[in-house]
Amino acid sequence: MRAYENIFINGQWIASTGTDTLSVTDSTTEEIIATIPDGSAADVDKAVAAAKAAFPAWSALPKEARAEYLMKIQAGLDARTDELADTIAREVGMPIFLSNIIQAGLPKANFGIAAGLLASYEFEQTVGNALIVREAIGVVGCITPWNYPLHQIALKVAPALAAGNTVVVKPSEVAPINAFILADVIEAAGLPAGVFNLVTGVGPVVGEAIASHPDVDMVSFTGSTRAGKRVAEVASQTVKKVSLELGGKSANVILADADFEKAVKDGVAKCLLNSGQTCTALTRMLVPRERLAEAAKIAGEAAETFTPGNPFEKTTRLGPLVSAAQRERVRGFINKGIEEGATLVTGGAASPEGLDKGFFVSPTVFSNVDRTMTIAREEIFGPVLSIMPYDTEAEAIEIANDTVYGLAGGVWGEPDHAKAVARQIRAGQVEVNGGPFNIMAPFGGYKQSGLGREAGTFGLEEFTEVKALLL
Repeated sequence: MRAYENIFINGQWIASTGTDTLSVTDSTTEEIIATIPDGSAADVDKAVAAAKAAFPAWSALPKEARAEYLMKIQAGLDARTDELADTIAREVGMPIFLSNIIQAGLPKANFGIAAGLLASYEFEQTVGNALIVREAIGVVGCITPWNYPLHQIALKVAPALAAGNTVVVKPSEVAPINAFILADVIEAAGLPAGVFNLVTGVGPVVGEAIASHPDVDMVSFTGSTRAGKRVAEVASQTVKKVSLELGGKSANVILADADFEKAVKDGVAKCLLNSGQTCTALTRMLVPRERLAEAAKIAGEAAETFTPGNPFEKTTRLGPLVSAAQRERVRGFINKGIEEGATLVTGGAASPEGLDKGFFVSPTVFSNVDRTMTIAREEIFGPVLSIMPYDTEAEAIEIANDTVYGLAGGVWGEPDHAKAVARQIRAGQVEVNGGPFNIMAPFGGYKQSGLGREAGTFGLEEFTEVKALLL
């Protein structure tokens, strides 16, 4: 076990003013693998003061100079890829081969992308007699989740720094070790003091202190819709900009003219990625009623190939959930699905055979799910798929949109037909026939899935203010 005793403020590792520590648990062994400082509002005050002091010089740097720092950070993360993949596999439970590609690979890519955008992005344009200038907002508070912990930090920190902002980061206390590695990398890259600051702790203390701080000019939050509402409420008292990437209950509409078996198998994989701990997970599979039994059979067989086990074993396709609390939450939803009359195709609430240690839940598929059922309406954040029948295409679109969320979705069918239906799905990102993830595409949601967009040019612009100089 390692004890992380300090937080990173103004370019230095300093002791937290908090008097307690928080434990970090290995999701596979249930053993404590680290402790971190349980930070305080006073720590946030120090971090914000450092970021505010560093902002004028950092924002005035030529964009080429900021890009050089971002490239150094990317190189530093690249050198520690194996360590990051191993760390996050232990924290979150993602199988190591995927953790290497996703949990370690995407963050370092995002720093490189932010640097690359600076080479071509124009922060000024002329409209008539007006010079329109995009400039840095100021101090940005970044509050991030545990499911893709370093990726979500990078999606905020990289473009925020690229735009000329300084940052105060609060990582999830459930999966924070990767953030300490990032801070080490940033220190080694020689980023000016105060540009990046790291304060660990819990949301109701550190998170609220960041969101409410009068010298924080913007808050970028990723997490649950419930917590996002609280961030927005607290931030509104100082009328700061708020970016929110929140929950989802994404529908995967399989049309009558789809390659049915391919669509169902792909949908199962998209639901179970990261043990279902993915905000864009396609957790509602909508199929023509006459093909419901066929879909259930294909989905059940596909789900059973996602072998649960130790993330470091080659045969494992499904790791544990992140915590005991998350496991119990998911088990509760599974039991609720059975109670409300859904048909259990495979899986269930019991621990997978031979895995009594670790926060494991079997890949679970329900069929005959009605849109009024709890498992069809609430975000489960676990390896649980709900298959729902529809009678007409119009009904499928109505069911897909019958949710408070609007983060993601999928449509399968003849290409032009599928695109036409995808345009009718009220979500920020819709896969058409399994279209692959695009790291440069805007990411964010409609409705209660959030405000604003991350990634690519849209993500860079999110961290800017717009000024018009009338000439």
